[in-house]
Amino acid sequence: MRPLLILVLALLAGPASAADRWPIPIEVKKLDNGLTVVVSPDPSAPTVGISVVYKVGMRLEPKGRTGFAHLFEHLMFQGTPKAKKGVFDKVTSAGGGSNNGSTRPDFTNYIETAPVSALEALLWLEADRMRTLDFNAETLKNQQDVVKEEIRTNVTNTPYAGFMWIDIAQLAFDKWENAHDGYGSFEDLDRATLDDVRAFHRDFYGPNNAVLSIAGDVTPARAFALAQKYFGGIKARPVPPRSDVSEPLNESPRRLKQGDPLAQVPALAAAWKMPQRGSADHAPMVVLGEMLTGGNASVLYQGLVKGREIALGAEGLYGLAGAWEFDGPTLFTVFALYKPTTNADAVLAAMDEEIAKIAKNGPDAAMLARVKTRLMADWNNGLEGFVDRADLLARLQALWSDAKVAMKVPEWIEAVSAADVQRVAALYLAPQRRSVIDRQPQPQPQTPSPAPAAAASGAPK
Repeated sequence: MRPLLILVLALLAGPASAADRWPIPIEVKKLDNGLTVVVSPDPSAPTVGISVVYKVGMRLEPKGRTGFAHLFEHLMFQGTPKAKKGVFDKVTSAGGGSNNGSTRPDFTNYIETAPVSALEALLWLEADRMRTLDFNAETLKNQQDVVKEEIRTNVTNTPYAGFMWIDIAQLAFDKWENAHDGYGSFEDLDRATLDDVRAFHRDFYGPNNAVLSIAGDVTPARAFALAQKYFGGIKARPVPPRSDVSEPLNESPRRLKQGDPLAQVPALAAAWKMPQRGSADHAPMVVLGEMLTGGNASVLYQGLVKGREIALGAEGLYGLAGAWEFDGPTLFTVFALYKPTTNADAVLAAMDEEIAKIAKNGPDAAMLARVKTRLMADWNNGLEGFVDRADLLARLQALWSDAKVAMKVPEWIEAVSAADVQRVAALYLAPQRRSVIDRQPQPQPQTPSPAPAAAASGAPK
C-alpha cells in the first residue's frame, strides 16, 4: 500500500499519531558560493525532479518595469552563449522529460523532470543559465511580444480577467510592491532594455539568491557532489537590499465596481489580508480558508450556493501563490459568481453571516476534523511526484529558510483547535477589514455599421 494511502486512511480513522506520518527524507547543504542544495532521495522510480528557485518575483521587480520578473522568466528559456535557444528543451525532451517555469510574487521557479540518466546534463544547463544568458535585442523584443500576447490571452480577452488576484491586490494593498500588476503594462514591458535584463540577472540570479532541489533516484552524496561540480564555480553576487513591504491589517472597508464586457454573470472578489507567515494565526487561517471555500462541502458553498441559492460558486485563493508560499503581505480571497437576480450586497451579507457564525460559535468537531483531514491529505499528495516534491522543498527553503517545513505543516494543521479558528475568523475576516470588487457584465462595444451602398444610378462614383 502506498504511503499516502496509509496516511489518508489513518487520518480518516482519527487523529494522526507520529507513526501515521510520512517521513520524507530531506537533506540540506549550502555551498561556499551561497547556493542552498536540497535533496530528497527516493529510489522508487529511476527518475528525478529538479527545481531551481530564485528569491525574486513580482514584488521585487523595479518600479516602472511592471511585468519584468515575468518577462525575465521567459528570457531564461532563450539560450546562453554556450547552449543556444532550443538546446534546453531538446536535452530535456530527448529522454522523455519536460521543463517549465513560473513567476510568483516572492519567487521564480524553473523545474524539470527526466530519467535519472539526464541529471548531469540538466544540472549543467541550469548552471549555465545561472552564469549568464544570451543577451540580445532580437530575443528581448520577441519575448516582450510573447508576454504581451499572454496578457491578451489570459487577461484582456478573458472573462473576469484575473480581477480576483490582479485588481483586488491593487485595491487592498497600499505599497506599490504589493499592489502593482505583476503581469505588467505594455508600456512598461516595452521600456525594458538590455541593460535592465543584464542588471536583473546580475542582481537576483546569482547562486547566493537561489535554491537547487533534487528529488528522486539519487543519493544525497551524489547530488551534493554534482551540485558542487556544476554550480560550485559560479561566484556569489551582491543582492540588492529588500525594501520593507509590510502592511498592517486594513481598518476600513474598500470597495470598487467594475464592468466586464466578456462576463455572462456578475462576480465578486472579497479579500482580507492574511496573518504573517509562520505566526500563531497562520495555520488556523489556512484551516478557516479551507472550511469556507474548500469544495462542495464548504461553508460558503453550502450557505450561498445550496442554501440561499444566490451564488453559482465560491472558491478561495491566496494571491498568486499557495497558502504557505509567501514572503510578504498576501490575501485570502473569496471569488464568487452570483446570480443576476440578486446583488453584491446580498452575497456579502450572506458571507458575513456565515463567517460570523464561526466567529461566535467556532466550528463543530466533525467539520474541523474533515477540513484538517482534507488539508493534510492534499499536502502529502503534493509531495508524491518527484518534480512536485523538489519544487515544493525548494520554495519552502527559499521562503522559510527551511525545507523541512514540508514535514511541519501537517503538524501545524493537526494542532489547530476550534478556538483557534474562531479567533482568526473574528480578527482577520471582520467586514471592516475587507476589500471588495463587484464585477458586472456590460454590453460589448458596438462596431459602427457600414454606410449603406449608394443605389445604382448614373451618378458619378
